[in-house]
Amino acid sequence: MEIPLSHYQKLSLHQHEASKVLFFSGYCFTSKVRIFRNPISQICCSSMDQGLRPPLRPKPSSIEYEERRERVFDNTQIRKSCSGLCSRIEKLVLCNKYREAMELFEIFELEDGFEVGSSTYDALVSACVGLRSVRSVKRVFNYMISTGFEPDLYLMNRVLLMHIKCGMMVDACKLFDEMPERDMVSWMTMIGGLVDSGNYPEAFRLFLCMWEELNDGRPRTFATMVRASAGLGLIQVGRQAHSCALKMGVCDDIFVSCALIDMYSKCGVIEDAHCVFDKIPEKTTVSWNNIIAAYALHGYSEEALSMYYDMRDSGAKMDHFTISIVIKICARLASLEYAKQAHAALVRRGYGSDVVANSALVDFYSKWGRMQDARHVFDRMLCKNVISWNALIAGYGNHGMGEEAIEMFEQMLRERMTPNHVTFLAVLSACSYSGLSDQGWEIFHSMFRDHKIKPRAMHYACMIELLGREGELDEAFALIRTAPFEPTLNMWAALLTACRMHKNLELGKLAAEKLCGMEPEKLSNYVVLLNIYNSSGKLREAAGVLLALKRKGLRMLPACSWIEVNKQPYAFLCGDKSHSQITELYRKVDSLMTEISRHGYIIEDETLLPDVDEEEQRILKYHSEKLAIAFGLISTPSWTPLQITQGHRICDDCHNAIKLISMVTRREIVVRDASRFHHFKDGSCSCGDYW
Repeated sequence: MEIPLSHYQKLSLHQHEASKVLFFSGYCFTSKVRIFRNPISQICCSSMDQGLRPPLRPKPSSIEYEERRERVFDNTQIRKSCSGLCSRIEKLVLCNKYREAMELFEIFELEDGFEVGSSTYDALVSACVGLRSVRSVKRVFNYMISTGFEPDLYLMNRVLLMHIKCGMMVDACKLFDEMPERDMVSWMTMIGGLVDSGNYPEAFRLFLCMWEELNDGRPRTFATMVRASAGLGLIQVGRQAHSCALKMGVCDDIFVSCALIDMYSKCGVIEDAHCVFDKIPEKTTVSWNNIIAAYALHGYSEEALSMYYDMRDSGAKMDHFTISIVIKICARLASLEYAKQAHAALVRRGYGSDVVANSALVDFYSKWGRMQDARHVFDRMLCKNVISWNALIAGYGNHGMGEEAIEMFEQMLRERMTPNHVTFLAVLSACSYSGLSDQGWEIFHSMFRDHKIKPRAMHYACMIELLGREGELDEAFALIRTAPFEPTLNMWAALLTACRMHKNLELGKLAAEKLCGMEPEKLSNYVVLLNIYNSSGKLREAAGVLLALKRKGLRMLPACSWIEVNKQPYAFLCGDKSHSQITELYRKVDSLMTEISRHGYIIEDETLLPDVDEEEQRILKYHSEKLAIAFGLISTPSWTPLQITQGHRICDDCHNAIKLISMVTRREIVVRDASRFHHFKDGSCSCGDYW
């Protein structure tokens, strides 16, 4: 049973110290043995009753380092002086030339008798950390052992940090257990390493051992343990860690407060995160960023944007991370104007060359159809990382510009930037969207052959869609069956799209049934199956799907489309009659339908709609996207393109109608639906009529 926060607030400090037990909601972390030299493995957790006890840290059978051996010198043996060499190594490290420093260190390894001092070892530790090289760590530590050097506590803590930073956690734990002396730095280095590596229960157990030995409640300690609580994802544990921090009087510390905001956010309690934020006496840039990111993380985009304006009005300094968050919020709100303001703020505040913020800008402009702006930002970046490249490649792919996406991928390889699995997802999606079969298969095969990246389910889904676009449904189904893992939702959805476009009802029914089995509460899967049964004339089965929907309490909601005009978003529902200009809008839609009818448009009686409601099928003439386009045509100059956003997949009727509307009005119309971007221009669409 959870122990309320108020209970801990009433306890005095001496009661905490006397109990030597910390309860974290079901977790009761305690220590059995009160001895300084306890190994971590002796600390136990009494959560066995709940089955929550994580596995104990594995004990290595033997450490890979050479055994310690003493070097004996007789009276005639003299240590070689190497002060000049040591000085050069230390200067190289100060200049961040870590690789050159390690190359110079090789002289020590090749010749015996050199005596290396603590300051040089300290520099070599910094070089190993900077390089993140396991081999360098082993070289330095082996040399330290083989020469019989005995480091002081400071240097031992540095050596421990070196192992942790290079990911050698098993060796770090063994080294920590064997340390003859430990201080607060030793404990927090080890605990912080466990938290960073994701071993949160082990971090809690080690924290209790430290508490018994030192009983030290510094702010850094509690900030680290709050981070561990966030990693566990258990709000009860986090709240009781918060209670302990209150008792120790460290909650006013900005690092603890920011850790608490992050913890409550990750545990899904945004109200408590805001409460902690409100109590911060002097709010810093980091605290503002944390609360804005907390709102954005849980989908409260408008509230997050409001917090950003509060931050601006308070006079707090904004950094590149602030701007990056705002750009991502704008992407979610589909607000180009707000994004432009954030872009201007980025340049104005001197972060115009920041790789993180500019990568976010490339991603935003790509997602909202502004590929020229995205490419402009990308080309001006002085430093690009793999995220920058991925955003631009994905942008080209989403907008049907497959050739450009492949060209950027090849340029990325020429510039010796290492692609990752996201890069291949972006370029393979571009190939599938644009029907570039030969290039797609060559890139798919090169993943493991040239880059040692094992294809994942999402990469297989791209290839299934590529086969489906060409009508090779049997080959697509065979690829699903022969995949080296269980088929995923995306793989079946890609096959279903192919079956819908090529009217293969039997295979489509199988794919829809698989999707319904994997996501029994997702409405769109049942609507797909319902449409397939209706199209094939199987009314009895269609009625069964409707009964299943009623039994599960699922209801088809009206689809919605929206457009931004003069910085103001306007939303429309199917058959909407609530707009102030509704009479003029309906008249405009009627006029458009009459005009495109002269070019061969006929309202389709039956359409295969994967995620729209029945009402919308009955009044195809006034679908939400048609109303949004009509409003855009009468509210904007004739030379500006229209951009429509909608939460559902565009239907066949609207797709055919918008192609002709773009031709007769000579307006470019961009529609972002639940599937992809559609660029309508001069009577054609960038998707190639496959979505």
